Order: sequence, then C-alpha cells, then structure tokens
Amino acid sequence: MLMFAIQRVCLFGAYLKGVLLKLVLCSVSSEKYEEGESRDIWGCKFSFLDCCSAIFEAWQLAGDCTLSKFLGMVNKSHLERQIVVVQPCMTNGHGKRSWIGRVPNQIGGRFVDSHSSDAIDVINPATQEVVSQVPLTTKEEFKSAVSAAKEAFPSWRNTPITTRQRVMLKLQELIRKNMDKLALSITKEQGKTLKDAQGDVFRGLEVVEHACGMATLQMGEYVSNVSNGIDTYSIREPLGVCAGICPFNFPAMIPLWMIPVAVTCGNTFVLKPSEKDPGASMILAELAMEAGLPDGVLNIVHGSNDTVNAICDDEDIRAVSFVGSNTVISSRREKKMIDLEWNMKYIKQMCMAQQPEMRQHACPMYSLTPPVNSVFAYGYLDLDLAGMHIYSRASASGKRVQSNMGAKNHGVVMPDANIDATLNALVAAGFGAAGQRCMALSTVVFVGDSKFWEEKIVERAKALKVSAGTDPEADLGPVISKQAKERVCRLVQSGVDSGARLLLDGRNIKVPGYEQGNFVGPTILADVTADMECYKEEIFGPVLICMQADSLDEAINIVNRNKYGNGAAIFTSSGIAARKFQTEIEAGQVGINVPIPVPLPFFSFTGSKASFAGDLNFYGKTGVQFYTQIKTVTQQWKDLPGGVSLAMPTSQKS
Repeated sequence: MLMFAIQRVCLFGAYLKGVLLKLVLCSVSSEKYEEGESRDIWGCKFSFLDCCSAIFEAWQLAGDCTLSKFLGMVNKSHLERQIVVVQPCMTNGHGKRSWIGRVPNQIGGRFVDSHSSDAIDVINPATQEVVSQVPLTTKEEFKSAVSAAKEAFPSWRNTPITTRQRVMLKLQELIRKNMDKLALSITKEQGKTLKDAQGDVFRGLEVVEHACGMATLQMGEYVSNVSNGIDTYSIREPLGVCAGICPFNFPAMIPLWMIPVAVTCGNTFVLKPSEKDPGASMILAELAMEAGLPDGVLNIVHGSNDTVNAICDDEDIRAVSFVGSNTVISSRREKKMIDLEWNMKYIKQMCMAQQPEMRQHACPMYSLTPPVNSVFAYGYLDLDLAGMHIYSRASASGKRVQSNMGAKNHGVVMPDANIDATLNALVAAGFGAAGQRCMALSTVVFVGDSKFWEEKIVERAKALKVSAGTDPEADLGPVISKQAKERVCRLVQSGVDSGARLLLDGRNIKVPGYEQGNFVGPTILADVTADMECYKEEIFGPVLICMQADSLDEAINIVNRNKYGNGAAIFTSSGIAARKFQTEIEAGQVGINVPIPVPLPFFSFTGSKASFAGDLNFYGKTGVQFYTQIKTVTQQWKDLPGGVSLAMPTSQKS
C-alpha cells in the first residue's frame, strides 16, 4: 500500500509538471524560429529543436498526447514534406510509456524481455488506445531463439510420436478452455467481433485436433522382397528448426496452421507473430508450455523487416512458412507517409531534415523514398512483394518455403441461383471480418441482369451494424489501422473516378462512442471493369465489387484472367453449370454454393497462381509433407553368395 501511495504521488507530480510546462511552452511554440536560432526563456537558451522536444514531452505529461497536435503547434515550415502523423505514440491518461506493457520474446521455454530500446505500439483499432508494445528483437536475441530450437531438436525428434500427440491432445483441451480469453485478445488488438474472433480460434483448433493423429499422417511406405531377401521402405523424418511469419488478420488461426503440424512431426519452431496483434500468439505459447511442450521446441520473436530477413538468412532454419496479403500498403504513388508512429528518438532528426534523402537517413524505416531493393517501404509491408521477397531470399539460402499471398476471390451468380441463400452468402463473405480475409469474396460477377441483385444486396448490407468488436450486436468491426482505412477509401474513390457506380458508401461512417476508430461501413461498387485499380488490387476492406457477364463462359474468363488464384465460387441450381465451373476455373479452392471454400484440415489450403509460392501448401497431407523429408531404406538380411560383382545391382535373379 505504501508503494502504491508513493507511486500515485509521483504520478500526480509529473502531471502537474506537465501542465505547467504546457502553459509556459504553448506561448513559445507559436513564435517563428529560423533554423538554428535560439530564444531566451527565463534566462536559458532554447533552440527550435529543444522546444519541439520539450513541448511534445509536456503535451504527453499533460495527458493530451497526440503527435499531430504537437506538429500543429510548431513552425510548420520545417515540416512541410506532407508528413501526416495521426497515431499517438502512447495514449494512457498520463502519457507515460512505461505504463504500457512490453510483449516478451519466448526463448528456450522462458518469457524474456527484449533489451531492444525500439518498440512498436500495438493499437486497438476501435479506440486508438495502446494495448502493448512489441520490441524489435535484437540480432543476439533472435540467434538465441534459433539456438534454443536447435538444441531442443535432437531430444524432441526422438520423443515417441504418441507422446507428441498427447501434447497436442492437451493443447486442444487448453485452447477450448481459454477460447474467450484468446478471442478477447484478438478483438482488442485486431478489431474483429468477438464471434468472429472465436471462429478465428476454432479454425486453428481444428488443425491442432488433426495433428493429434500425426502417427497415421506421418506413415511411410514398405515393400518387402523387392529383390531376393531385400526389403525397401520409406520413412518421414522431421527437418529440424522451422520458422513461421504471420499476418495480422488471423492472430490465432495462422500460427495454429503452422505450429501443431510442424512440432508434432518432430520439428522445433521459431514464430514471428504480426507486430500489430501478437497477444494471441503469446497466449498460445503459454498454453503449449502448460500442455507439456518441452523448453525450446517453440520460440517466439518479435520485430519487422530485420527479423524477417534474419529468418530467411539463418543457416540453422530449414523451412519457412509465410502468410500475408497485399493489405496495408503505403503506395509508392502516394508519395507520403500516412499514420506512422514515430519513436521519440527520431523527432529531432525529423525536424532537422529539410530534404527527403535526409529524412530517409534519419529514419530509414519510415522514409519518404523507398529504400533501394526493399519491399519494406514506409514501415509497412507490401505483402505480395514481401511474400515473393521471403520466398526468393529464403529459397536462395536452401530453405523450403510456403508463401500464401494476396487474393481477389470471385463469386459467379447464375440467374437460377437461390435468392436468399446467395444474398446471405455474398453479404457474409464480402463484409465479414471487415473484408480482411484472404478468402473474402470481394468480387461478384452476375451472369445476366444485375439490377435486382444489386438492390437486394444494398438492402441487406445497410442492415449490418458496424461497431467495436466487443459490442455483442456488431456485425463487423474496424479495419486494422488508419492507413488501412485511408487505402480502402482511396481505392473506392479510384473506382468512382474511373466510372464505377457507388451503390453504398461506408467511408464516412461514425460509430458513437468510438469516433476515433478505423471504421469503414459496407461499401458496394457496381459497373466495375477489369482495368480499374479497385479491381486489380486487393482492397482488404468491407468493399464488394460488382461486375457483369453475358454468359458463364464470359464469367469464367473474367475470373481466369485475374492474376490471383486463392478461391472462387459459383451460385447456381444447375449441376451442369457447377461442373463446368469447377473444371474450367483457375483457382485453388472452389466453392459450389459455398462462398468461402476454405478446406478443413484433413485437406489442404490450396491457393494457386499469384496467391501462392512454393510446392507444398498449408496443413493436411501437403502440410505434413512440407515439414518432413523422406528417407528411403533398402535392407538385406541373407547369407551372401561368394564372389564380387561390379555390375549394377538389379532385382533379377542371377
């Protein structure tokens, strides 16, 4: 109690100090400063940069800590390179960064605080509150995680398969017990509704359940007496240390696509969760330890592009799994940075930088000009490019790679489709999870007249409730970040500018009580053509694009001309049309009256074309094949005849 009282007094003192500094410095900040000029304040010399830092510190301490307000107070002539900073660096009541919990790494069975001084804020997309901070893991910490996995591998690979299965059996039990805890973490960090978050967890749980039968999945083959007294058999053995790189949109499901299959096959694992929502991965790591997973079998590291490149380059890592979409891209065409969170140590450099190249040098991760040969521009990933970068870089170092990337999934609606079922499917698959699914049905192609369908879809989309994910009545929550919303809105506007009809506009929606949230309401564009930017790019928001075709053949051609191949669906009452569609369509996953045809784990997630790079897909049989290598053994147990033959051995009798 005494310590608590002391802490309260100290915080109150800091608050009063902040208010005082704010009152004094606000008057100073409005004055014009020339570069390098100093001013007298109470007999002390203060430069323009000193005042910038002091004002910002005071603004934080006084509990009004948005960097945009800070930038609005200073002499903007030093900062007119179209830098727009919207997110606060920290948003608790007193602006103290130390109040925000830092997410630890997990290395060798222990949760270890990173020594890195750099961190990324995890922002609740509905409120803009800082949930936690993700450290940018140091090289030494990353190598420690890989070393822990490498040291754990010999013992774990020799652990009986039945024992490894029992760990998965216990893990699935613990995940069920902690379903609500996992879902709440996902909703706070990612924004999706609680019901959708529970679905996120459950689809991952199904992979854990499937891994409980690994003994049969990992079986090899055996042929006896291939020649006289000679038998041949093949066995599947683990690779060693494997790694996974996860996206933000499924914080539980995607790690569970990777970890259960990899470790139950006998591998050890290093996971890099998304820096936007690492909470679910950390909870899963705790549950895995509680289930009996030995120290070092699962390790978690955080970070951004440096950690990704370290995974690709490390010689001890044998395989890399990556899932991502071209989601939160700061376009090179925009030539500006939107909604970036700047660390305090860059503020003075930012103020000094008069040229883009200087600003890039001062803060290379958040440069106005993309770093040379880098796909990690503006501090955000173009994950299509990132996926190919990871595939190429990791493959070049001899690793196996599976890389799920972007998508543009189409639904073809035939005139004979069941009306109610089809409308429900299109609305749910187009707007669910705020459109932030790699299997979202974002494009619908109507065969024949579309007016009736358009009117009905608009009617049902208007009935959806947009709110914070914690609202039990919410149908969809916010998109992940301010810049994601900005991008969605830009692509919608590009469609309008190119001639598309805006049937429903959700860009300016306001959610009472969550005015700062990254909300985009259901949006529908009609008369879209294949040459429009809104069609060519994955929007990754609650936007449904409507196109028209005169025949099923034309609709199939529209779908097949698109570069992506994750999934496609047809809605029809005709078996002939359905069979033609499933045969001729060029997509890895096909739905017939099913809008989101994601297979259960005993099959595999089979995206194709530009949606996937690699030879072996996620989970199912191909997932087991990806995380194992085949060893073929030929044995002979017989009395050998005398003499030596140097001829090629054959199965023929001599």
